[in-house]
Amino acid sequence: MIIKQLILGDYQTNSYVLRKDSSSTAAVIIDTGLDSAPLLSFLDENDIIPAALILTHGHIDHIKGCSDLRSKYPDIEVYIHNEDAQMLTESEKNLSQMAGEPFVTSKHDHLLNDSDTIDIVGISLKVFHTPGHTQGGICLYSAKDNILFSGDTLFADSVGRTDLPGGSMKKLIEGIKTKLFTLPAETLVYPGHGPSTTIGQEKTYNQYLI
Repeated sequence: MIIKQLILGDYQTNSYVLRKDSSSTAAVIIDTGLDSAPLLSFLDENDIIPAALILTHGHIDHIKGCSDLRSKYPDIEVYIHNEDAQMLTESEKNLSQMAGEPFVTSKHDHLLNDSDTIDIVGISLKVFHTPGHTQGGICLYSAKDNILFSGDTLFADSVGRTDLPGGSMKKLIEGIKTKLFTLPAETLVYPGHGPSTTIGQEKTYNQYLI
């Protein structure tokens, strides 16, 4: 798998462009930031056509680019967990109303549930439902490449905040320990914000999880 990481917008959201190999022009995108312009430029400059946008959760700093991507790539299909689906179409729920800049976009194309597998353009990702940051927060795991995209569930030396609507520290920690920590220690973790880490690193040193 070829992974391009872009850091987008004021919240420094990590957006990932995934391709099966270096010769592939089809891609899967995981999350967008508040400012999708660098993402669109990267796709355009490299002649990459995104087939899917998978959202790890529905907060505004991860979904704001949906409309821009759909406008430029009308065949792109949007995936989100069923418990966060309304965050695409309701500004109060995606927190953009709270931020003073209400945002909504078209509804999902596909709803996700725990243990689903997404197979598209040669990329296979297993869905782990890990609520706690939001009710429908997910992580995405590539068994072939031993890579986890953890959204705002797990960070390097930290975890996602749980003081926003729908948050639960108990559920967040439970999901990390019962689902993510069953993965191999060498699993590379790409989070929704900040640097990459590994499952082994977080099991050993993360103060929230020891």
